[in-house]
Amino acid sequence: MAIELDLLRPVTDEELLRLSERNPGYQFERTADGRLVVSPTGSKGDWRSVEIAYQLRRWNEQRGLGVVFGSSAGFRLPDGSVLSPDASWVRRERWERLSPEEQEGFAPLCPDAVFEIRSPSQTTQELREKMRAYLRNGARIGVLLDPYARTVEVYRPGREPERQEDPERVALDPELPGFVLELGPVFEE
Repeated sequence: MAIELDLLRPVTDEELLRLSERNPGYQFERTADGRLVVSPTGSKGDWRSVEIAYQLRRWNEQRGLGVVFGSSAGFRLPDGSVLSPDASWVRRERWERLSPEEQEGFAPLCPDAVFEIRSPSQTTQELREKMRAYLRNGARIGVLLDPYARTVEVYRPGREPERQEDPERVALDPELPGFVLELGPVFEE
């Protein structure tokens, strides 16, 4: 289960980076209201996030539409939170508008596409709230995968989430043109 710390003051971006560097094996995120969320990272969860990032990267190499990130990338969202999706994608023109300094730290933007994979330390409700936070901050699509229930929920602004049970693949058009997420490797036991 993720641990939420209600500190006397919000941690700065620099402090959050230092915490992450000094504590490998944990993911540190900051909520919009300044709470620090610490989650352990497990091997199987990371394996799944790498699989999704790999599929995104392979798709993106063919199209060159954007930049793909893995689970260790943090983004400073417009509401002040710093979140690290398990995999994400940013349209190229948005990424290239950032200065080199902004690209090095927590990029000050919300990814266009975010993927979250439930781990034993997270509840589905926590991740659903995280999906809503991404959408409020500008994500065009969010994908919540639960490998234990073998479900996928696709979030888009202004629409109810689309839930699929035990799908083999999920097409994510038009936000990711031509991208089909193959779930066999992600749901593999």
